[in-house]
Amino acid sequence: MHDHDHDHSHAHSHGPHGHHHHAPTGFGPTFAIGVALNGGFVAAEVVFGVAAHATALLADAVHNAGDVLGLLLAWGAAVLARRLPSLRRTYGWGRGSILAALANAMVLLIGVGAIALEAVQHLLNPAPVEANVMLWVAAGGILVNGITAWLFAGGGGDLNLRAIFVHMAGDVAISSGVVVAALLIGATGATWIDPAASLLIAAIVVAATWGLLRDSVNLAMDGVPPGIAPGEVTDYLRGLPGVVEVHDLHIWALSTTETALTAHLVHETETLPETLILQATRELGARFSIGHATLQVETARLADACRLRPTDGV
Repeated sequence: MHDHDHDHSHAHSHGPHGHHHHAPTGFGPTFAIGVALNGGFVAAEVVFGVAAHATALLADAVHNAGDVLGLLLAWGAAVLARRLPSLRRTYGWGRGSILAALANAMVLLIGVGAIALEAVQHLLNPAPVEANVMLWVAAGGILVNGITAWLFAGGGGDLNLRAIFVHMAGDVAISSGVVVAALLIGATGATWIDPAASLLIAAIVVAATWGLLRDSVNLAMDGVPPGIAPGEVTDYLRGLPGVVEVHDLHIWALSTTETALTAHLVHETETLPETLILQATRELGARFSIGHATLQVETARLADACRLRPTDGV
C-alpha cells in the first residue's frame, strides 16, 4: 500500500517463455512408475548391501532413497501447482515446489552424513565384501536409473522434469562407479575399496545437493532466481520509450518454474502510451522468463512523492 495516489498500470504476460510450466497431467503415471522402480530398487540395495557387507551399496541406497523422496515431492508439488489461486492464496500453491526442493536437499545431506560415518568405521575396521552381489545389484541400478531418466527425457520446457532427468542420468554414473569398485575388489581382494567408494559417492552427492540447497534457500528467501540478471532487467525497463527512471524493482520466484516482478517506472510525459505496459510485460516474459510482471507508472511529480523511491535513484 502507498500513502499517496499513483497512476497504476499492470498486466500479466503468459507467453511461451513465461509461467505455468508445470508438470503435464500426462506425467502422473510417469511419476508413479519412477517411484515404484526406484522404491523397489532401494529395498533391494538395503537387503543385499547388508547381506554383502557392502557400504557402497548402502550409500547408493541412501542416495536413491533421496531420489524417491525427490520424485514424490516433485509429483506432489506439480499437482498442487495446478490448483487455481484463491482469495487466501493469491498466487496459488506453486511455492510448494521450492519447499519440496529445500526439504529434499536437507534429507539427502543428513542421509549422506550417516553413510559417510559408516564408511569411515568400515575403513578403520574392514569387513569381508561380497563383490559379486555388489556388482549385480549396482548393475541393476544402472538399469533402473537409466529407465527412469528415459521416462523423464521428454520433459521439454518444464524445469522440474529436466532436473529429474539430469539427476537420474547422474545416478547412472554413480551406479557405474559402484560396478567398477566391485570389479576392483573381485580382482584385488582389497576390501578398503568398498568404503572408499562410499566416501566418493557421498562427496559426489554432497557436491550435487549443495547447489540444490543453496538455490532452494535463495528462492525461499525471495532471492532473484538463477539465470536472471537484475541489471539487465533494469536496463531493459529503462530503455522503454519515455521511461527516465526505474525504482523499487523486485524479482522473486513464485515456484521453481515461475518468476514475478514488480517495479515503478517514471515516465517523462503525463500521457502514458497505450502499448507501453503490454510491450513491457510481453518482453519480460520472452527475454527473462518473467511471467508475472506488475508495473506501476509514475510521472516525475508523483515519483518525487513516492516513499519507495531511493534518494539516490536507481
